Amino acid sequence: MERYQVILTYDGTDFHGSQFQAETRTVQGVLEAALRKLKWTGKSVLFAGRTDAGVHATGQVAAFDLEWNHSLVNLRNALNSLLPKDISVLRLFLRNPDFHPRYDATSRTYKYRIFCDEVRNPILERYTWQVWPKPDAHRLDEAAALYIGVHDFAGYGRPSRDEDSTIRQVTSMFWTVHGSHMTVRITANAFLYHMVRRLVYAQVRVGQGMLDCQELSQHLYNPGEEPLKGLAPAKGLTLVCVKYPIDIGESD
Repeated sequence: MERYQVILTYDGTDFHGSQFQAETRTVQGVLEAALRKLKWTGKSVLFAGRTDAGVHATGQVAAFDLEWNHSLVNLRNALNSLLPKDISVLRLFLRNPDFHPRYDATSRTYKYRIFCDEVRNPILERYTWQVWPKPDAHRLDEAAALYIGVHDFAGYGRPSRDEDSTIRQVTSMFWTVHGSHMTVRITANAFLYHMVRRLVYAQVRVGQGMLDCQELSQHLYNPGEEPLKGLAPAKGLTLVCVKYPIDIGESD
């Protein structure tokens, strides 16, 4: 019996999130169903973190124990032949028996994609949030800079358990602009529930002149207040990388 680490990519549109739910289609559910066909007898696959319904991934990490007497490539191919078309195993690694994809992670990175136009684009809207008017890039950069460092993000999300801390360290957050396309890339040691989508929503509104940075600071430095209102749609969000002390690389 060996512990395997897998890097998953999936289109989250038709998944009700990553975490198993008995009567809905989830990433964990379809992965475990495929593993059972390979004689997996475990109770639950371990994940690096939860993604909401509609959120995508190019670098989700999961782990499981399996008796497998063939190569890693054969295991990858066997799983992909059993998985539906909107999810795939990119790579596999052998890990120590005590490896945990969530608790051993040192950082997570998300990307959020925005398309700026007043006319709807059916091709782009599956994976981007369409906004109009176009946010000002300098205002976006000013808002993003507020969040770098260690802060109490209670005004931007909630932990998976009430007793857990809401303090997180954001190590990097920056926007890139290519014409009508805007992308923000955010790296932190961990994220609260809805934290990334709320951060994106707030920055976009600052960029559009509907909020100012002082209002964002109030929610950041007065964490006892009500959470900041507004949430960017799930479809623009992608988990791109989870890092570990032994670097596994990323798929972007």
